Amino acid sequence: MTTLMEKAHAGMVTDEMKRVAVNEGVDVEDVRKLLAGGYLVIPKNINSKSQPTGIGKLMRTKINANMGTSRDYVDVNAEVEKAVTAEKYGADTVMDLSTGGDLDMVRRRIIEAVSVPVGSVPIYQAAFNGIEKMTSDDMFNAVRKHVQDGIDFVTIHAGVTHESFKRLKNSDRILDVVSRGGAFTISWMAQNYEENPFYAEYDYLLEIAREYDLTISLGDGMRPGCINDASDRAKFEEFIILGELVKRARAAGVQTLVEGPGHVPIDEIGLSVSAMKHLTDNAPLYLLGPLVTDIAPGYDHITAAIGGSVAGMHGADFLCMTTPSEHLALPSVEDIKEGTIVTRIAAHAADLTKEGVREKARASDREMALARRDLDWRKQFGLAIDGERAKAIHARSKNAETCSMCGELCSIKMMREVMGKK
Repeated sequence: MTTLMEKAHAGMVTDEMKRVAVNEGVDVEDVRKLLAGGYLVIPKNINSKSQPTGIGKLMRTKINANMGTSRDYVDVNAEVEKAVTAEKYGADTVMDLSTGGDLDMVRRRIIEAVSVPVGSVPIYQAAFNGIEKMTSDDMFNAVRKHVQDGIDFVTIHAGVTHESFKRLKNSDRILDVVSRGGAFTISWMAQNYEENPFYAEYDYLLEIAREYDLTISLGDGMRPGCINDASDRAKFEEFIILGELVKRARAAGVQTLVEGPGHVPIDEIGLSVSAMKHLTDNAPLYLLGPLVTDIAPGYDHITAAIGGSVAGMHGADFLCMTTPSEHLALPSVEDIKEGTIVTRIAAHAADLTKEGVREKARASDREMALARRDLDWRKQFGLAIDGERAKAIHARSKNAETCSMCGELCSIKMMREVMGKK
């Protein structure tokens, strides 16, 4: 089949490109050119019913929400509710990271429940019966099973190789590997004395991707899991490998994202983003956080949002939300809601600074400023990222015209009178 990327290369403008152009307020020819070059992706499997969503240059900073069962807790209905909640509160994509129960059923239920693109990590299913029993065929068969169901993008830790593992062993990391997919891959390599199949047989992976027009999200298996481990040689070794894999995917007409770190102090975020963008020829960059401190369990949705805003300002395209449960427990529905909203705030803060996006982003802030000037609460609630919460908090005010912080001493009301703007 001819992939969406190949159609863009050939000068064709498809319905997906047109819809992304309309949604983002950009020229469709710009969408086509960026897609052809690999600087923008539209994850949409040929078996998928998801709405076309653009991720990359000239696009709004997008956000992803993770959910999925664990071996300790399997409640399929709860995971479906989390996916629906994430979409309701503004997630642009969702990912099923399930490891417990009937993985096929969970994945299919989530795909059916939402209209946004859905991603997954196939190695979780390949290793379901134990890493020691997993074969390379299991890994590729899991990818095929997921895309046949309609998964739009998959995380593949193809940059975890013997070379990057060697860098890791020679490092002084505190937390060696915190990526679950990365740890699965390294464990398999160590037990079998073989190269990572997703790296060694990358061309076969590209064949599967071409067959279904699957977008590959090249996973950050060596991402730092704490501030101490940020910006080390193992991470940069993986960056270099991912850049080579991006080039091969583009040559095959396969869309790719690149995933990035993890835990990074604020003053190193710009370095990480710039390095990844340079080494991967500006492939769309997908970041978890990054979390800017390790000492705020229970608030890591906030530490990640701080890092996400800074990363977005430097060029990150796609932010994976974290929740208050990060590092602590399986998130609840309420955790998913809060994590989604906080990450939307981070993405919008980044968009206020980004080329091709800032004008549209700042227009909404201007509208909010005008509504505040006019004490137009209804309009404020309509413009707010979480209007429900804003309205509920304002309802505590006794004076409906102002807020209860200032009441009759409201500076805005006072200045309206002084300036003759009643």
